[in-house]
Amino acid sequence: GSAVKFFLDTADIAEIKTGIAWGVVDGVTTNPSLYAKVGGSYEELLKEICGLTKGPVSAEVIADDADGMVSEGRAFAKIASNIVVKVPMTTAGLEAISRFKAEGIKTNCTLIFTANQGLMAAKAGASLISPFVGRLDDISEDGMTVIRELAEIFQHYDDLEHCEILAASIRHPRHVTESALCGAHVATMPLKVLEQMTKHPLTDKGIAQFKADWSKAKGGK
Repeated sequence: GSAVKFFLDTADIAEIKTGIAWGVVDGVTTNPSLYAKVGGSYEELLKEICGLTKGPVSAEVIADDADGMVSEGRAFAKIASNIVVKVPMTTAGLEAISRFKAEGIKTNCTLIFTANQGLMAAKAGASLISPFVGRLDDISEDGMTVIRELAEIFQHYDDLEHCEILAASIRHPRHVTESALCGAHVATMPLKVLEQMTKHPLTDKGIAQFKADWSKAKGGK
């Protein structure tokens, strides 16, 4: 398959522009908490984000019932062609996902904590499923187990090809490595984690050494 995709988990325009400039950002995930940090009009913000990346941009519904989710999601989908409607893992969410699928609207099923939840969402027609690895680690479970199990399940069945496994609630670079090793299609993370992935003390040391040697050579001439 193609390489693991990196999404930025943020609603901050400056962060999105920074990450995109590095050439490694394939999409964006937002949620009500991330949006609350920046405020303003959610629609305007989503429009701006969709203009910055051609990749999927996840926008989350707030309603608890399927009808409410569907009407919110339809409004999001009108904003731009790369909007993906983020729907929580509930029975109402599954109904909404299957209705969105019938309408050709892409969905991201969020707040997944078990392989069974992920499998249900994939069967309902989700385009992305988001197991929360960090939040499972927080309660002393191994978040990667869910990614590993889902990736293995997906390998057995061709009819799950419409769906991608997105490792979410990533807290540190090791989560990204492990997600890629387990076969996640996508990892979404804060800009801070994406930046940490570029860093190593030996890299800094090597650059400093090259610079010192270069200036010595230049000075000696």
